[in-house]
Amino acid sequence: MKEEVRLNATEDQQPGWFLPSNGSSNSLYLSEAPPPLPLNPWDVVLCVSGTIISCENAIVVAIIFYTPAFRNPMFLLIGSLATADLLAGLGLIFHFAFVYCIQSQVVNLITVGLLVCSFTASVGSLLAITIDRYLSLYNALTYYSERTVTRTYIMLILTWGVSICFGLLPVMGWNCLKDHSTCSIVKPLTKNNLIILSISFFMIFAMMLQLYVQICKIVCRHAQQIALQRHFLATSHYVTTRKGISTLAVILGTFASCWLPFAIYCLLGDYTYPALYTYMTILPATYNSMINPVIYAFRNQEIQKVLWTICCGCISSTMPFRSRSPSDV
Repeated sequence: MKEEVRLNATEDQQPGWFLPSNGSSNSLYLSEAPPPLPLNPWDVVLCVSGTIISCENAIVVAIIFYTPAFRNPMFLLIGSLATADLLAGLGLIFHFAFVYCIQSQVVNLITVGLLVCSFTASVGSLLAITIDRYLSLYNALTYYSERTVTRTYIMLILTWGVSICFGLLPVMGWNCLKDHSTCSIVKPLTKNNLIILSISFFMIFAMMLQLYVQICKIVCRHAQQIALQRHFLATSHYVTTRKGISTLAVILGTFASCWLPFAIYCLLGDYTYPALYTYMTILPATYNSMINPVIYAFRNQEIQKVLWTICCGCISSTMPFRSRSPSDV
């Protein structure tokens, strides 16, 4: 019999097995603890990944929260991404603990809703960062204005508002606990629910791809103008352009390689497919939350400076430092 993914492994596990205390049908029933579920190695790997994700992003959130200088739009968006990934990591840990310890459908729905909300907010924050980077290049002269701050807050409100709505759907009743034929590859989410999430992902990915193509064009044009103004050699212009495009390719390629397999499988698979396929596609998706702090936070020299201060208690005089803008890639 084909196995289903254990995002709610307690479907057939009731809170207790009830046995009569004596032979009478009118007697009380004593509740016994349910038999423990066999430990799934894939769940262990997801829990370990969640722990690493939580630790990484907790550092980023703490740095941004406790550093007054990090209040501009760029760091607000990075903080939103780190917060979403932190919640995703905690959701993976809670899911593992609740599945193997509590075995409650209500708690399971809450953890699944948390995971849906956090991963949706993570992808939405990545789109917001991409939009911010594009606008910092396209409207470079007016980027540092009150309009940018307002736009950033609007993007954050929309991102988290939509994410919370998606996360509440399975908790509020849109799940397959009562009709297993509507289940998706990720129980207790319904097939229609997962299709909507997958289509939303493809729309976000298409928008990010288009924006990064435009960013590449602007980077190439700016590099060429600087080379002409400063009389750089053609090789210098080529190296600068190639470096910028390579960085953008790494950013977009990492996002696509992590999420595309799972998004495609959500459209093609159903609940009768082996759980192995779901684990093999969902695990790389979690790795995106592990890689995001490295790409968007730890590469930032202001954050590097704070980390260096925390770890060593001083700032190295040999460490290069310059203020970075969202357009730095």
